[in-house]
Amino acid sequence: MLGPTDALPHRPRRILVAGPSGSGKTTLAARIAEVLDVAHVELDFLFHGPGWTPRPSFEEDVHRFSAGPAWVTEWQYGSVRDHLLERADLLVWLDLPKTVVMHQVTRRTVVRRLRRQVLWNGNVEPPLRAFFSDPNHIVRWAWKTHRTNAARVSVLARQQSGVPVVRLRSHTEAHHWLQGPLRTSPSPGTDLT
Repeated sequence: MLGPTDALPHRPRRILVAGPSGSGKTTLAARIAEVLDVAHVELDFLFHGPGWTPRPSFEEDVHRFSAGPAWVTEWQYGSVRDHLLERADLLVWLDLPKTVVMHQVTRRTVVRRLRRQVLWNGNVEPPLRAFFSDPNHIVRWAWKTHRTNAARVSVLARQQSGVPVVRLRSHTEAHHWLQGPLRTSPSPGTDLT
């Protein structure tokens, strides 16, 4: 497992960003895409249809974009997680403390709801009272899956699947990694001898 200051073995072209809901995966994925000048494909956009219903073409859409040579996306949704990992050449783990994640996801959810921010395919956050009635409310989901997400990435790193894993434990580490090891990673074909 690599840390925020470790050099990358090569310049990645197909990157997954892992972390619990509300950790900042999508923001980090967009920043990585900007540094590498590759496409960022947001999985939530592909998954959520109108009325929060899953889009029937989700898996097909994921297979289509992931066949391409360069992209960044979030490592989520069990139905496509293994497929994306097979195609990736780097996994970035945003491993923030649970207290930080809960603060972020709660704040984000409240702001989105109060502003009636339109999200993917016309959806808006449900009323705040849904926190008490919906067991899969995003804030509750972030709480109960925080440990599961960490365990999944830890197992992957121990298996040495051939996909390097970079572990970032704060937004500061993420910023330094973006500006350091990612930005200076060697391009394909670069002779480092």
